[in-house]
Amino acid sequence: MTIRNTSLNDLPQILAIYAYAREQMRTANNPTQWKDSYPPASLIRKDIQNGSSYVIVENGEVLAVFTFILGNDPTYAQIEDGSWLNNAPYGTIHRLASGGRKRGLFRLCLSFCEAKAANIRADTHACNHAMQHLLETNGFHKCGRIYVADGSPRIAYHKIVCKTASTPFS
Repeated sequence: MTIRNTSLNDLPQILAIYAYAREQMRTANNPTQWKDSYPPASLIRKDIQNGSSYVIVENGEVLAVFTFILGNDPTYAQIEDGSWLNNAPYGTIHRLASGGRKRGLFRLCLSFCEAKAANIRADTHACNHAMQHLLETNGFHKCGRIYVADGSPRIAYHKIVCKTASTPFS
C-alpha cells in the first residue's frame, strides 16, 4: 500500500468511499456527523488543489482518503472544557474515510502524518465511537470540545509525536 496526493481523477472513487463512510456512520447510530452530502465535491476539489488531500492505494485501487493540513486550523482556535497539550505548530487530520475493504488504514495514515508533524490534532463527533477508539488507542488525548463551521460540537484530540523535534514540520 502507498500514500500519494489525491488527483482529480480519483474523485469518483473518493465520492464512493465517502458515501460508504456516511452509510457506516448511519448504521453505527451516527447519522448527523456527515449527514447526506459531506464532504461536498467542492471541498474535496479544494483539498486536492491545496495539496492536502491524500489517498491510500493498493494495486491501483483507492482504499481510503484523508486530508492532512499543516499549520493553524481556525476551527481549533477556541477549545472549551479543556486545553491543547501544547501550543506548538501542528498538523490536522480531517475527512478520513475508508471504503471498508482493508483494515489497518488508520495506522498507515497516522504514520504518514507523524512523519510530517511533531504534533497532530483531530476531532470527531460524540457519536463516532469508532473514530474515538482509533484515536485513543493510537496515542491521542481527549483535550476538550471545539465547534466546526456549522456550529456543531466535536471532541478535540491531540497527539504529541515528538517532544524534542528541532523543527515543527518535517
